[in-house]
Amino acid sequence: MANSNVKRVKSSEIELKDRLVAINRVTKVTKGGRHFSFSAIVVVGNENGVAGYGLGKANEVTDAITKAIDDAKKNLIKVPIIKGTIPHEITAKYSSSTVFMKPAANGTGVIAGGAMRAVLESVGVKDVLCKSKGSSNPHNVVKATFEALSLMRDAYTVAHERGLKLNKVFNG
Repeated sequence: MANSNVKRVKSSEIELKDRLVAINRVTKVTKGGRHFSFSAIVVVGNENGVAGYGLGKANEVTDAITKAIDDAKKNLIKVPIIKGTIPHEITAKYSSSTVFMKPAANGTGVIAGGAMRAVLESVGVKDVLCKSKGSSNPHNVVKATFEALSLMRDAYTVAHERGLKLNKVFNG
């Protein structure tokens, strides 16, 4: 996450729910036979503007998921949500995956595929239109989605940076 304005959150302050995005089985062939290990990518969030992702690798699936959850709790970010949607349109890229997100009207729902849906639901976005372009690799899609969310800024943050003062109109 290249943005320096990202607001980090401590996991001990909030209760988090985890969502498994993908499990990958890796096979290493040695002269003694095949050796299997697993990698898991997990998204955790409180469904109220805080989320993080993590990657875990282990010889057992449950161990990989546990490691991924622990890693995700170390990488939490705060995302601005205004009236159940994102504040503005945004496009972000990670490796060969590109994601596009657009705010949607109340009642639209989360229009997003696989990995993006897990991230947005963990963050707590209720209405959003999304498109994933390029590679559909879940690792890259999750990282591109988090890159986009970390670049989000609400009107109050922008006004504060410009030295202006806004009255609170939204329930953000």
